[in-house]
Amino acid sequence: MILAGLGAAYFYMTQRYDGEESSTPVVVIPEAPPVVINETKINHPIEEVQAIPDPVVEPEPLPALYDSDPVVAGLLTNLFGSEALEKIFRLKYIVPLIVATVDNLPREQLALKIRPVKPAAGKFRTIGEAENLSISPDNYSRYVRYITLAEAVDSEALVAAYVRYYPLFQEAFRELGYPSGYFNDRLVEVIDHLLATPDIDEPILLHRPKVVYQYSDPELELLSAGQKIMLRIGRDNAVIIKQKLAEIRQAVSNPG
Repeated sequence: MILAGLGAAYFYMTQRYDGEESSTPVVVIPEAPPVVINETKINHPIEEVQAIPDPVVEPEPLPALYDSDPVVAGLLTNLFGSEALEKIFRLKYIVPLIVATVDNLPREQLALKIRPVKPAAGKFRTIGEAENLSISPDNYSRYVRYITLAEAVDSEALVAAYVRYYPLFQEAFRELGYPSGYFNDRLVEVIDHLLATPDIDEPILLHRPKVVYQYSDPELELLSAGQKIMLRIGRDNAVIIKQKLAEIRQAVSNPG
């Protein structure tokens, strides 16, 4: 829910450069983790995260993971509004899709079928030709709705909801192929990875050897799927997302 909440900083923006929509979401278990995950030590226990409990309402028992969509959809409505719920988020298997997306962001590819939000409208826009082909500044406006949503969300309320329903995220993470893994540690690790995305002066040059565009700079082309998305949304948008990610990282990684 944390990164979905960031417009969810990305997940909604993970579409092909050619702008094609994917089919019904399916959670994909990775063949192998991109990095070694420490499964013997918990670095950021969720019990130490400060969350704001509701002083009036007694918490309801948590639903089963695959019965949790109505409850999570209600949380998303409270955090982002009903319009965002209808136009942005996918409402089936929400928690498993969020967990799978977070886990896949540092990888080479991010499967289209696991994103928990709908792609940005329109097709990927470029400008120039041949050696001067680059990402068009007009492309960045496609993500304004998501960036605005991410910037406006109440981080305190977002983290409180994440802490309250953390057992569901943990269960989904273990089902993903990490029977002894700890999702909050993975979340912090992935946020750090995204924050390390290099700041590149625009325009960012591209080439198109086949159907999909690639970065002309070999070092940029070697970046992870998540870091490439950060470049794709534009430097100004990336600054906003990084600020929100850093804020949430602080909240979920340190004792209250």
